[in-house]
Amino acid sequence: MEVDHDLVVVDEFDALSIELKHSLSAEYLPEASSSLPPARNVSVPLPSPSVEARDRRLFVEAPKLGKHPAQEHARKVAKELGATSGLIYLPGQESKNYEDSDQPPEFRQRRYFYYLSGADFADCAVTYDLARDNLILWIPYTDPRQALWFGKTPTPEECKAQTSVSDVRYITDLPRYLRSYLSTRSPSSTSNTATIYILHPSQPPPLPESLGARGILQIDTVSLQPAMDTARVTKSAWEIAAIRRANAVSSAAHRAVLTRFKKMTNEREIEAVFRGYCLAVGAKKTAYPTIAGSGPNAATLHYGANDEPLAGRQLVVLDAGAEWSCYASDVTRTFPIGGKFTKEAQAIYSIVEKMQESCIRSIRPGYQFVWLHVHAMTVAVSELLKLRILKGAAKDILAAGTGAAFFPHGLGHHVGLEVHDVMGKEKLMIGAGVRVKARGGGLGKREMVSPEMMAGLYRAAVGGDLSKSKAKLEPGMIVTIEPGIYFSRAYIEAFFLKHPVHSKFIDGEVLEKYYDVGGVRIEDDILVTEDGNENLTPAPKGEEAVRIINGEDKEDWVKY
Repeated sequence: MEVDHDLVVVDEFDALSIELKHSLSAEYLPEASSSLPPARNVSVPLPSPSVEARDRRLFVEAPKLGKHPAQEHARKVAKELGATSGLIYLPGQESKNYEDSDQPPEFRQRRYFYYLSGADFADCAVTYDLARDNLILWIPYTDPRQALWFGKTPTPEECKAQTSVSDVRYITDLPRYLRSYLSTRSPSSTSNTATIYILHPSQPPPLPESLGARGILQIDTVSLQPAMDTARVTKSAWEIAAIRRANAVSSAAHRAVLTRFKKMTNEREIEAVFRGYCLAVGAKKTAYPTIAGSGPNAATLHYGANDEPLAGRQLVVLDAGAEWSCYASDVTRTFPIGGKFTKEAQAIYSIVEKMQESCIRSIRPGYQFVWLHVHAMTVAVSELLKLRILKGAAKDILAAGTGAAFFPHGLGHHVGLEVHDVMGKEKLMIGAGVRVKARGGGLGKREMVSPEMMAGLYRAAVGGDLSKSKAKLEPGMIVTIEPGIYFSRAYIEAFFLKHPVHSKFIDGEVLEKYYDVGGVRIEDDILVTEDGNENLTPAPKGEEAVRIINGEDKEDWVKY
């Protein structure tokens, strides 16, 4: 039977992950070295009943996350803040409508607020009394007329069952609580002035400004964010479980795309199946806009149109991750259109696969992430030399940074409440890269690595200067490993083929054969464990993905 829509409705979703333990690689550095088609109905086959049953059983039997560990997180922040008294105040996201409209945008909770509260609905606040270890969630009271139209918000009792805060109260009582706090501060306070820690000057607590003028109140807008960022870098067990769930959903959705891929003719169908599957299993939001770029579009790092035909193209890069309980996953897979790699596409895929696998094997506590980036670039340059896309000596190419023509972004980033999560005291790339501003004003989720930056990293690696960095991996960190090789004609021609140094290392004639490949990127989310790492991303890739596209993989897909 064939239908126009294909969604698998299930009850819950979770999965276990294969634990991969690896040893450090021995060497890292060389010694020397269209027009749109008409609209149509898309018919894709439903999965077999047995697969649906396996999905449903997996979801139902999966352990629940349990209470959000708000109190644990608050104590972690207090430790990083280094203060024994004072009050942390964080407002949640407010309910609002679009300008000149009665319709609201999709709700997205403020991430710092969620970290300390576990509340994912509007018009709340949270306070944490450092001296008393008292974490209070402040929630709105729902007028019965509001409940008629929009439903009610959770009650205090329901909130207490979901998150480990000390207490839950109605937000109308918050101003009175704050006044009481100022009058009954901890006796350990050495000053007559109370300190309230906030993230931004635009988010003051609901108190008269005159209190500050009278010396009763001090608002600290600089100390809280660094403390929270450092606390967020290493994840609690609950956070790891949430990210594991998000990855499990994403991986199943990627498989759903592969099983239907031969029926698809346009990029938008890829996005539709991925997002539809996530929605059906309870992940109503994706962690970032889906990237489904085919052919030349695969060379655009943040391609988002997802609306071009697949015919006549070699590869698709699908960068798509689900969100679970506000926590992100970040998963990228590249697979061949038609179910078979061309010679050129296979060669580039094999390079990126080698880059990723060798980097993942080396992840362990105490290791510097920036070394992984240098290693990935070294592998890329070495392999591109074998294909004759690059020419000359590997050490000269690396010293010039020419490899950035094909691998122009950082190897990865932290994952957590944001897909490109906070970095704490030390950047993974120790400031080597820059975040590129998006057209809308925001920042892209990858660091841009220019030839000059790459050359500097390589020189530092050869000279041993990278070992002086404090940016080391720690147990509980979750980072992506996302190497890529891209053939962006505009970028390469403008900045490399016309450059007096870089142009002598690139064979333009050989390069012409690879522009149609577009790009290849493979990305997994890796948990740093006490003695190595665990790959949280079981999405099919490589030969397994090709088998699924061609209907040759008959095994039970639940391998985690």
